[in-house]
Amino acid sequence: MIGKSMHLMVGLLLCLLTAGLAGAHCEIPCGIYDDDARIKQLLEHVTTIEKSMNQIVMLEKKEHHNPNQLVRWVMNKEKHADELQEIVAQYFMTQRIKPQAASYDQKIKLLHEMLVFGMKCKQTTDLRNVEELRKRVADFNNLYFKK
Repeated sequence: MIGKSMHLMVGLLLCLLTAGLAGAHCEIPCGIYDDDARIKQLLEHVTTIEKSMNQIVMLEKKEHHNPNQLVRWVMNKEKHADELQEIVAQYFMTQRIKPQAASYDQKIKLLHEMLVFGMKCKQTTDLRNVEELRKRVADFNNLYFKK
């Protein structure tokens, strides 16, 4: 009995110790970053949010729509908006943009606006929010990489 409970306690301890590392890119710091990939992920999330909104609107117009499909598209929209906000906050704001960086204020402003439009995308199916979000990602990309 002691052997089993010891294994259980060790397993539980390992879970607790590693739980905080699951969602983060890396706060060790590891020094391994792929900024281009993160921008591409942001744009992919925006496109997925847009498709989800279009599907929600289409399903709502149908007289006999499947409520399960509607819920799934809403959940998909929420998930991708959350993941976009995670990249913005956890990756760029926490790890990549330093106070001494060139154009710091402009970068932080664009990142904050991305967070706000991500929130608005979660709240509505207004495609103008997607357009604004996509524009902020493009503006940030140009500023961040000095294009």
